[in-house]
Amino acid sequence: MRFLRERLDNGLEVIAEVTDGALSTSIGFFVRTGARDESDDLWGASHFLEHMVFKGTKDLSADEINRRFDWMGASANAFTSEEDTVYHAAVLPSQQHEAVDLLARMMRPALREEDFATEKLVILEEIRMYDDQPPFGADDRCRAMFFGRHPLARSVLGTVESIQSLPVETMREYHARRYSPGNIVLAATGAVDFPALVESAKRLCGNWEQRDVPDRRVPMTAPVTAHLEQIVRPTATLSYAVRMSPGPAGDDDDRFAAKLLSVVIGDDSGSRLYWAMVDSGAAEHASCHHHDFLDAGLMITQLSCDAADVDPLLSRILDVYREAATQGIGQREFSQARNKLAGRVVLEGERPRRRLFHVGLEWSHGGIYRSVADNLRIVEGLTVDDLQRVLTRWPLDGPGVTVLAGPSGAEASSQAAAPA
Repeated sequence: MRFLRERLDNGLEVIAEVTDGALSTSIGFFVRTGARDESDDLWGASHFLEHMVFKGTKDLSADEINRRFDWMGASANAFTSEEDTVYHAAVLPSQQHEAVDLLARMMRPALREEDFATEKLVILEEIRMYDDQPPFGADDRCRAMFFGRHPLARSVLGTVESIQSLPVETMREYHARRYSPGNIVLAATGAVDFPALVESAKRLCGNWEQRDVPDRRVPMTAPVTAHLEQIVRPTATLSYAVRMSPGPAGDDDDRFAAKLLSVVIGDDSGSRLYWAMVDSGAAEHASCHHHDFLDAGLMITQLSCDAADVDPLLSRILDVYREAATQGIGQREFSQARNKLAGRVVLEGERPRRRLFHVGLEWSHGGIYRSVADNLRIVEGLTVDDLQRVLTRWPLDGPGVTVLAGPSGAEASSQAAAPA
């Protein structure tokens, strides 16, 4: 694998991980914008704008965009998160320029008022659907309480009120400010012709106007306090719990150990929570995973079970966390989890489409490139002591925020949020 990069005069960064022998090319525009970059009057604008990008440009309709992707045989899509909006396509190498051309055109959407009004109804329906299906907004509510006044408290979808009141002029200004070339990375992986990629970028994106974008990092200063809240959904057949406690941020080296710890403690199979809760039939699902942002990190616990069992099972989960902290991680289960994580790194690294997100997001967030071999060395270099240090720095059974969602009458004690 070879990593190549070039920066255009207007600030647009073009990067590529070229893999000899790859049979496909993955391309993406990584825009440094998401829910954390919004204000009250813009809440949900990043995700809404993602939809609008597919509604057409000044010279291409939404139908023509879809037909061009189909003609290329492309697998194309987009997503919006708290920190990023990404537009991507996987194509045959012979379609590299065509894919870049179409995606670049889409980065300058028409944002027509009639399309805006129509798509607003789609977004509102998506918000309502999200609230009506498991876990019934518990994850967004938990994140909002955990982060409080921090920008990461905002949900990606926004609210019915914020979307209804959003005018098209505000979205146009938001697009001009956030989709400036210095705030975008054009990334490609697989069978990439890098000189041609740069040439395409210069021709298609070289005239984009640069605008200053403020620093996005806002370190958390307020300590996390224990809190428990319940969302009542009388028609739910199960109860769902989401618990969040602090973890390593995206610029903390312990984030790698935290991800391995989550495999040991709360992976979907073969973890301590799996054997204690799921394999035994006590719960439908129980997991723990680590999620990092630019300036904050989370250890997220998720549980789904019968309503009457929420309280004892949440208490049992905290017991599992305490046992790991006080009794340590065994060498055998550590090695098994490390092998599992190493296998995932390698298997995902063999797919240009998966590598696109790793390469693009790492570079967009911190200007860092790591090859698959680099990632594998990091995983293989982790030790039991590294996991124990994470458990000490960020106690899983320490103060956390918990939100329950399910039928009325499912009540949990304060143990779900506070340490014993």
